[in-house]
Amino acid sequence: MDIQAEGYQIQGLGKINIILGKNGAGKSTLLRNIQGAYQHADPKQLLTTSYITPERGGILSYEAGTEHNIRNNPRWMPQERKKNLTSNFRQQTVAQFRNLQTIISEEIESLVENDIKPSKDILFKRYVEKINTLLDQIEIRPDKKIFSMYKKGTENIIDASNISSGESELIALSIESLVFSKEDDFDRPKVLLLDEPDVHLHPDLQVRFMRFLHELATEENFTVILATHSTAILGALEKYSDVNIAFLVNGQNIINFESINKIYRKILPMFGAHPLSNIFNEAPVLLVEGEDDERIWQTAVRSSNGHIIIYPCSVDGTPEMPKFEKDIIKIMKAVYENAKGYSLRDKDESGYDELNDEGPLIRFRLKCREIENLLLTDEVIKETRIKTWESLRDKLVIWIKNNSEHCYIQTMKDFQNSNFDRRNFDIKNIRNILVNEMGETRTWEVLVGKTIGNSMWNDSTNFNTENSIFTFLGEKLSKSLLPKSI
Repeated sequence: MDIQAEGYQIQGLGKINIILGKNGAGKSTLLRNIQGAYQHADPKQLLTTSYITPERGGILSYEAGTEHNIRNNPRWMPQERKKNLTSNFRQQTVAQFRNLQTIISEEIESLVENDIKPSKDILFKRYVEKINTLLDQIEIRPDKKIFSMYKKGTENIIDASNISSGESELIALSIESLVFSKEDDFDRPKVLLLDEPDVHLHPDLQVRFMRFLHELATEENFTVILATHSTAILGALEKYSDVNIAFLVNGQNIINFESINKIYRKILPMFGAHPLSNIFNEAPVLLVEGEDDERIWQTAVRSSNGHIIIYPCSVDGTPEMPKFEKDIIKIMKAVYENAKGYSLRDKDESGYDELNDEGPLIRFRLKCREIENLLLTDEVIKETRIKTWESLRDKLVIWIKNNSEHCYIQTMKDFQNSNFDRRNFDIKNIRNILVNEMGETRTWEVLVGKTIGNSMWNDSTNFNTENSIFTFLGEKLSKSLLPKSI
């Protein structure tokens, strides 16, 4: 579904649609403009919309004046909710709960009048249960005061002023979503606009609400557009095939939503519990070509005692690197202030020239054929049982003499004929032989990763020393990712 709203074109909407953007990028403006273009109560409009403001104040208590305003002026609540702060939002929600009761009752009466027996699914009790399954400590029960709150499983009533802000928020948002899903008789598409639904909600409650919302939107066939900075919300929704994402920058008027593709699925786990606005500054992503590279840099991070702070992310092969770089740049520009990220390619058959950076993405190329070649640097060999290259070379010569029938004998001979070119020879197929001749039981990835993790450069480091790990990594990478010794 595509929609237009006061200077915006919104394209590629799925069931639930996530807008990411910096503060001030216009996320709230976009949502309010959609609401303004498609007024909730206007039967002439092509969409039914409801905007839920980011600052939702008040307590879950009944106010006759609030209900009166909602019932007698259909435009009153939409106008109230255009504000960033709605001080009586939760009082409005309580009145909405009664509205939900009325809608369900009318639906049941209509079925009875047509001699149709209402199913269990339509009974109001079912909707109350949906709300209560979200809550751990309390539950709501309809009564003459609309509803009361109880300590779960008891008859102990809890005053609205004594429940946590997270519980109040969860009840309010779930009621608002349920009401929106059931009201409107105009048989037209419906779009729920949620502005920062994560406010006041602990991450585990955010996850619960998102699962509830996705299930409800699917059952009742409406669309959700939400603006958030929450990594918990991203994590809760990324598994669904009908959840789309868009990145908004200031001044942008065409917003293209796209599915959470394999690139985003790779990147999303890096967010963890970090605030979304800080993650690329706290642990910048390092895009690497394959899983071996990823394991090496993960080991380097763990071994560095906090000196190497990056998040390695495999792109599943060299051809995929440009796509990942493009999307990482898009994310950083849209969401983060002064963010930076990195990408690292093998040299392979290329020369030693550095790659040009692209915006906030700093790009490296190894100064050796592939990351496997780091195994043969002096620093890595020094950490093995064999200790020196000369000792390893002598053992390799003996191995070649004694293993004439081995499947990789020709590769080993070619390595010898290259004058044991440690920097440029393709050792991928013989790396395990090399590790064995070093007398090691550790994997080659661990050997290389630990050495990187323990490496520091200083002002006197020579980045052109033959067969040094600093030479193979290159000066640009070493100075960007490795710590400087004092």
